Amino acid sequence: MSSHTRPPQPGIRLHVDLGGDLRPHRSAKIEAHLRVDVAADGAPTDLPAVQLAVIIAVDVAEHNRAAVRHALPSALRALPDRISFAVLGSGPEPVRCYPRGDDEWAVADREERRRAAFVAGSLPLHREGPRPAGYAAWVAGSRALLAGRPVSVRHLVLITDGSSAAGDTRLEEELDSCAGQFTCDVFAVGADWAPDPLLTLAERLHGTAEFVDDGLGHAITAAIHRLRRVHTPHLPIEVTVRPSVRQVSLSEKAPRPHRLGGLLQPGRPHRWSFPTYQWEQGGRDYLLTLVADSDADPLETELQFAMVSIGDVHAPVTARWHLPGQSPPHDPAGADSVRGLNATARMRSALRQGLVALQEHQRDTAEDRLGQAARLAARFGTDWVLDEIRTVADIEDAAAGRVRLRAVDAGTLGPLILRAGSRPGGPLADAVGARPGPRCGDCGASAGSEARYCIACGERLL
Repeated sequence: MSSHTRPPQPGIRLHVDLGGDLRPHRSAKIEAHLRVDVAADGAPTDLPAVQLAVIIAVDVAEHNRAAVRHALPSALRALPDRISFAVLGSGPEPVRCYPRGDDEWAVADREERRRAAFVAGSLPLHREGPRPAGYAAWVAGSRALLAGRPVSVRHLVLITDGSSAAGDTRLEEELDSCAGQFTCDVFAVGADWAPDPLLTLAERLHGTAEFVDDGLGHAITAAIHRLRRVHTPHLPIEVTVRPSVRQVSLSEKAPRPHRLGGLLQPGRPHRWSFPTYQWEQGGRDYLLTLVADSDADPLETELQFAMVSIGDVHAPVTARWHLPGQSPPHDPAGADSVRGLNATARMRSALRQGLVALQEHQRDTAEDRLGQAARLAARFGTDWVLDEIRTVADIEDAAAGRVRLRAVDAGTLGPLILRAGSRPGGPLADAVGARPGPRCGDCGASAGSEARYCIACGERLL
């Protein structure tokens, strides 16, 4: 089934596609593709910088100082006027290096930028001896600092070489405490970091994780430019289900794939709220999964299993149970988009699993998973996945999923795994409801016809 809702308020359009052949049983799975479009509708193109607070945290060992020596002062000099900012360096624990004294935050102007860039030249970094207790210490310190800055968008930029990551046992607990407090982008430098905790940070804090070999200053500046384009800082997606639905989950599939944490609303046992953050003008794709019992439901009768709400915009999720042993006359409208979302998720998963298996010297598993990823990438025309596979293997027949591994430097696999898990975009981002537009001259990502900046790297579009 498909359901279109014309929004009673400007700026939001919600579209629901139901996929699959629904057969009644005790734990039947119902999957629906949600497409949410947000338009600025006369709002300022850029969010005023006074509404942003950014922490730049440098979790880097002294022997990697060259990676940040020029990048950090360059990024600080490029801060927009009136943005609130702070810089954290590292000793035995994260320490605020700028601003100095009693002020917890600096507000950017010409003099503040100049002083911050000067101080960044002697930023304390890890040396021999005690180091912060993993990424949890950086996240906790940022949460405490950001709590005192009540602005629209609060963000952490974490630059790490992995030198303080050992023994990080409190990360999950600390991320639970940070839910909804701020967002985070992670930039990995050097060669000794592990991808998994960085991907966890980016997923749980609704940001991205990427390896930066060169151009760190540009990457930080681009991340802050993306914050300026935030139209809606916080937008909860609410799902109200009928009593027969026992489980509810919601995953963002594009532009950045990650599973959202849902909360039951107090006093409303059938209403779930899934918070989302940093909405720019444009669309996002989600996969809603419901697990329902059909014991008392009539067959071949249209039923409403859920209502999806974003503000005053609503769309129903309706379906019918088909008679056991009989095929429905046709697939529901929208079934292809649900299958596409699931196939895209399998492609990304297979790519990441293959790279991890290769890192762990499991060559047969790596070849099998990378072959699966190549087959799906050929089906969807996802060139970036094929390009990633070609860095470690020869693709003999992409459509058949045949690849042959080559000898690979283990140091190159970490960045590949990071990109496979956090890279924005995917087939649905370009193919579902998108308008044709320019491509970025720097990274090649496509953009909507009205876009002024690249959604992937932040560069201004010509």
